[in-house]
This record gives sequence, structure tokens and C-alpha cells, in this order.
Amino acid sequence: MRHIGYVLPWAISACLVGCGDTALLNVSEGSGPSPQLPEPHATLIPTINIAPAIGWPDGGKPKAATGTQVAAFADKLDHPRWLYVLPNGDVLVAETNAPPKPEDGKGLRGWAMGKAMKRAGAAVPSANRITLLRDADHDGVAEIRSTFLEGLNSPFGMALVGKDFYVADTDKLLRFHYEPGAMQIRDKGQQVVELPGGPLNHHWTKNVIASPDGKKLYVTVGSNSNVGENGLDKEQGRAAIWEVDPASGQQRLYASGLRNPNGLAWEPHSGALWTAVNERDEIGSDLVPDYITSVKDGGFYGWPYSYYGQHVDQRVQPQAPQKVAQALVPDYAVGPHTASLGLTFAEPGVLPAPFGQGAFVGQHGSWNRKPHSGYKVIFVPFDSAGKPAGKPVDLLTGFLDGNGKAMGRPVGVINDQRGGVLVADDVGNMIWRVSAAR
Repeated sequence: MRHIGYVLPWAISACLVGCGDTALLNVSEGSGPSPQLPEPHATLIPTINIAPAIGWPDGGKPKAATGTQVAAFADKLDHPRWLYVLPNGDVLVAETNAPPKPEDGKGLRGWAMGKAMKRAGAAVPSANRITLLRDADHDGVAEIRSTFLEGLNSPFGMALVGKDFYVADTDKLLRFHYEPGAMQIRDKGQQVVELPGGPLNHHWTKNVIASPDGKKLYVTVGSNSNVGENGLDKEQGRAAIWEVDPASGQQRLYASGLRNPNGLAWEPHSGALWTAVNERDEIGSDLVPDYITSVKDGGFYGWPYSYYGQHVDQRVQPQAPQKVAQALVPDYAVGPHTASLGLTFAEPGVLPAPFGQGAFVGQHGSWNRKPHSGYKVIFVPFDSAGKPAGKPVDLLTGFLDGNGKAMGRPVGVINDQRGGVLVADDVGNMIWRVSAAR
């Protein structure tokens, strides 16, 4: 037994180059309203297939879909993850990364995941700031930038309601006073509500969106584990979307059983809240598909006890058949291990067909699948009733080079209100702008 502590780290190091099972299905077969869900395939050592982060070569950029074009809106950023557009067209970008998570890095699994994240370009220190980008001459390139807010704690989501600007830090929701047109906020801000954080803070990103009337805020809180292996007592208030009353600071769980929800957007026809969710890992390259779904008030979506409705995960102990029986089936799968994070709905007339009505999804890319999945921005067509209606279509690809190395990784996506779609790229340290081809 003395030798296991020596051999196993070496074995896991070797696996960072690629080990474990190989997918038997195409990503497309794990996509759509009824994805294929084969039997789970757990391996002794999880599939680890990292796309090493190398950044873009000079002049390099992603490939845009036919009828569209892509150009750099801003470059030389520091791990840009999330985007928000102010009413005057100024673009805010959260330059951020994970906070220190000493408890999450313990043990062999934590050590291995730390190595994997470093290889993927996800281990850089957090800049902990929000930067303002202004395209004053409307040429599709931001020529002015300013530090909008700094001294934050792994900020992610942003929302403006009147003159109240909200930021979802990793451990709290903050409110700041904003004056229209301001390039910097000097206000120290106030805490609206505390969010689950701490030394064990597995999924650290917290997003926030305001209700259309501005009276409620909805905040995403990811799980503290893959499938509850850190103890379900560590999951209180997690794997959920919170509804927050900003006036009183009171909150309740709006929906639960969502392993790691990130993107939030209001579907323009139905008025429903939608979210993009990262599902669980380590039961095979073909499982489990990430998904986008409308969010039902009080809905339970299975985590950790089941996936994609009522497919039981036998790894979770104790089992909870009564919870499984309540699990809702998501609306639309977007492929296994794609790490789908960004979500926004198309504005009519901005991009040509088929990108006129539906959802853009930023897929950060896999680590637990062979071959890679994600590393692109896709479009899911919707019908006039506000439901997905067709196969996903690639909008932006080419983030991996011919050797499977990551030149970029897309995260947040948003309409810029000026005829373009912006995409944050946290490995390329860029924001890309997709527009109709001229």
C-alpha cells in the first residue's frame, strides 16, 4: 500500500494527456429534446482529455458561420468571463477567475483537477474587476476602456435596475449606485444577500438577472461537488437558482437540482426564464448531456440523485427515490461535457437566417470526454411559442487548432444592441464580435 501514494499521482499525471473511455456517440446524438442516454460507464480513473491552452497566434480568430463575420471587439484582457451591456451601449466585462478554494483542492482528485485546470488555462489568479469598454465611434471595436469596479471577490454576473447596479461575487450579491454614462463606480456598495462560498466552493460562478419589472433578482448557485461526494450537508442552498427580493434581502429557492446553472435569459415570446446547466461528470464520454431549459417555479431537476429527468445516479448515497420521482426533464440537451455556460436570445434582424429566432449558447469545452466537445458557440432555433424547434447550428467554431490545443474558449455571450453578438473568450483574453457579413 505504501507505493499507491507514489504511483497514483504519476498515473493521473499521465492521464492529463488523455485516458479513460472514448465516446461511442456523436455530440449531435446527445443533443436536442430527446438525447440518447447510454448506460453509465465509470472507469477507475476518470476520462481526462484536456485541450492545453495556448492562445491565439497573431492574426488568429475563430471561424464564423456562413453569412456572418467575426472580428475582435477588445483584446489583451485578463481572463474575461462574463458580459453585460449598459443602456448606452457600454460593454462591461468581468475579468475574473476562481477564488482560493483550499478545501476543494485536497486529496488525489483535487490534486489531479488542479493540474488539469492549469493545463486548460483556468488556474490564473483572478483580476477581481469589472472593466468598461466603449465603442464611441460605432465601428465594432472598443477604443476606450476603464476600470469600472475593482476589489471584488471573483465577480461574475451583473444586472442594472434603474440606478442600482448588482454584481454577483462568489460569496455575496452586491448593490452599487450607478449614474448613466459613468465610466467608473467609486461607491463601496452594499451587500444584498450572502451567497454560499467559503473554503469549499466547488462551482464558484454566480450569475444574476433581474425580472422584467426589476422587482426580483434571480441568482445561480452551482453545486459544491460532482455528485454530492463532499457530503450533502455541503450542498445547502446550492445547485439552485435563488429568487431574491433586493428591497428586503429575503431569498428563496426558485428552482433546485440544477448541478451548475450559469447562463440566465428571458425568452422573448413566452416570457419564461431559461438557464444553461452543466451536468455531472465521470460516468463516460457520452454522459451526461449539458442542457438549456425553461425554469419552473419550485421545479426540481434531479441533481444529484438523477440526471435528465429520472435516470438514477447509483453513485449517490443515500438514494432518494421520492426526489427522483419529482425530477423534471430539461427542455433541450446541448451535448455531453460541452460546458455550456453563456446564454442569450437572438434579437430579430441582427444576424441572417438561421440565426433570427432562438438561443445562442457559449460552450466552454470539455475535459471529461474523448474526443473533445464544445469549444464553440451554437445556436438553438426556437419557434414562435418560445420552444426549441430544430437541431443546433454552429455560429462560431475554430477555437481548437489541428493538434487539439485551445487557442480560445468561449464563455459569456450577449447582444451588443448595435447589430452584433459579443463572445467572451477567457483563454484568448479577447471579446469577439459576430455580425452579418458585408
